[in-house]
Amino acid sequence: MDQDTTPPTRKRPAHPAPLERSDRPTVLMVTTCVKGRRSLLARDEVHSLLRDVWLRADHWQVNRYILMPDHVHFFCCPARSQTSYKTWREFWRATATREWPFPNEGPIWLRDDWDTQMRSAEQFTEKWHYVRENPVRKGLVARAEDWPYWGEVFPFVWIER
Repeated sequence: MDQDTTPPTRKRPAHPAPLERSDRPTVLMVTTCVKGRRSLLARDEVHSLLRDVWLRADHWQVNRYILMPDHVHFFCCPARSQTSYKTWREFWRATATREWPFPNEGPIWLRDDWDTQMRSAEQFTEKWHYVRENPVRKGLVARAEDWPYWGEVFPFVWIER
C-alpha cells in the first residue's frame, strides 16, 4: 500500500496571534503583495500615501519598510495592546485603497499577507539586511542605498529586558 508523503500545502497563510512576552518586544516582519503581482507600489505617490496612512494608523507602528514594485516588507509592533494586528492591517489597507492616487488600479492587495514574529534583535537585524538588499537582487539598482522607496515611519529600538 503506497502512502502519500507529500505534506499538505496551505491555500492561505496561518496568522497566529503575536506572542507577548515580558522579556522582549512584540515585532512582526510582514510581507504584503499586490493582487496579481502587478507593479503598483514603487512610485513616489504610493510611497507618500503609505507613509501617511501608517502614521495615521498608529495602533500598530511601522518601523522600517521597503516598497518593491509588487510587494512591501515592513516591521511593526503594537502601540496599543487592545488593537489586534488583523484589525490594524484591515484598517491601513482599506484606507490606502480608498485614498489610492490611481483609482483605476484596484483592487490593490492580495487577501492575506505573510507575517513572522521576530525572536531577537539579531533576527530583526538579519531580516532587515536581507529585505533591504531586495532591489539589488532584483536588478533594480546597483546598491541598496540607491533605491528610493524605503524608510522608517516610527523609530523603535529593540530592547531585551
